[in-house]
Amino acid sequence: MDASTLAGRVRGILGTQVPAAVTPPARGSRPPEAIAATLGGTWQGDARAQRLVVERHYAAGDRYGSRRIGEFADALRAATAGSPLVYGQDGARPPMMFFDLETTGLSGGAGTLAFLVGCGWFDEDGGFRTRQYVLARLADEPALLEAFGADLAAAGLLVSFNGRSFDAPLLETRFLFHRLPWIGEGRPHLDMLHPARRFWRDEAGCSLGVLEAQVLGARRTGDVPGFEIPARYFQFLRDGDGRPLGEVLEHNRLDLLSLAGLMARVAHLTEAGPTAARDAREALALGHLLARAGEHVKARPAFERAVASEADAGVRAAALRALALDARRRRAFEEAAVFWRRLLNVANSPPAMAREATTALAVHHEHRARDLAAAKAFAMRGLDYDVRAGRAEAIRYRLARLDRKIGRERAEGPLLE
Repeated sequence: MDASTLAGRVRGILGTQVPAAVTPPARGSRPPEAIAATLGGTWQGDARAQRLVVERHYAAGDRYGSRRIGEFADALRAATAGSPLVYGQDGARPPMMFFDLETTGLSGGAGTLAFLVGCGWFDEDGGFRTRQYVLARLADEPALLEAFGADLAAAGLLVSFNGRSFDAPLLETRFLFHRLPWIGEGRPHLDMLHPARRFWRDEAGCSLGVLEAQVLGARRTGDVPGFEIPARYFQFLRDGDGRPLGEVLEHNRLDLLSLAGLMARVAHLTEAGPTAARDAREALALGHLLARAGEHVKARPAFERAVASEADAGVRAAALRALALDARRRRAFEEAAVFWRRLLNVANSPPAMAREATTALAVHHEHRARDLAAAKAFAMRGLDYDVRAGRAEAIRYRLARLDRKIGRERAEGPLLE
């Protein structure tokens, strides 16, 4: 047993014992047919193990925010041939499946259950289909997981929002608890939270609700607050009234649509290039995405767009830093020095980037330009920033070396080395 893996730890806890069955709670006075009708779903399975499945279809012409569903599908279809967003995931291939959970808590511990597992995908006509599995009885969890596992097995790429940190580990724990194979193991998984933070995070935050309004122009009315969701589920278990739970299902469906829309927006940017960026932050994030995928030639115009835009100091400095590093990678050292100098001229640039620029320029003038006076000036400028003891000591060491070189140069003439 590999105790370093989640699977190994769960197997170690379970040993060879089969978990005891959970006694299913009563559904109150509501018959199963009434619950299915209220939630707009159908029952699958038999009396021993059932799952409630709710399916919806959004046509390509339906609007979500400022765009139509079909526009999302078109953007993703156009990008899948070589998108660094999609195929930066090892072994990713169509089709992609979006998934999102609603759970009994946010701790992610052994007692946390996913009582609603939602997934969605685009069909050939550009529409979007959602399928939601509802845990109407706790004893039916294995049946729910098996059905969702079949959906997972058909997907070439999983897409989530914070799913790598929360959703996927929780699902893996539940699959292993019931001795079911975890289909998500090794499957390509794109967690959109991370690119979303790079593209759109600001003082308003980076929650899915904030981003769908900011990026997609979608504003929910009457949406159930997230903190209420577990309580609504437990109430459903007690009385079988599916009406409050219906709003939770709608919340989950909108999360899936927003997730697909955000991914489509980034995919569109990777295809259309920096001219499609709405602002400097999008252009900067696009440049980083392309550069990480090795598309350095395409990344440079994105960084240049970020520099040219009316951006805050942090964005402009970050774009200039990226251009300097790219020039250094190409061994265009004079060009890199120009970008470093421009970074130092950005008012209120982040101190860490300014320190990096002074170091790079000191190195450049000492070893390449052979201008020891300029190298010393840039090294001394580095002391103007709040530096840790180790960094300050390195700068002083450089200054001492430069002073020795300058002294020898004055005594013996210009140094060759």
